[in-house]
Amino acid sequence: MDTAAVLDIGLQGLLVAAKLGAPALLTALVVGFAISLLQSITQIQEVTLSFVPKAVAVGIALVVCGHWMISEIVAFTLGLFERIPSLVGAG
Repeated sequence: MDTAAVLDIGLQGLLVAAKLGAPALLTALVVGFAISLLQSITQIQEVTLSFVPKAVAVGIALVVCGHWMISEIVAFTLGLFERIPSLVGAG
């Protein structure tokens, strides 16, 4: 296994991790921004107010995007298993 293969696998792994984390992170970002905007408008400075809406929104995002996320990680894993013979020099 050469360094180019290792770098390619690492890059693919990072891209898959970014794609899988994006729905939850972007949802939390948008909901957190909306709640903080609402808090600044109404001057309600309660720290725990933003936790429950963010948790619910991230849960909904995971339910909505869960099938796609599982499909992506399974495809990545199957691709890695298919590359094993070429990586060890048998293919």
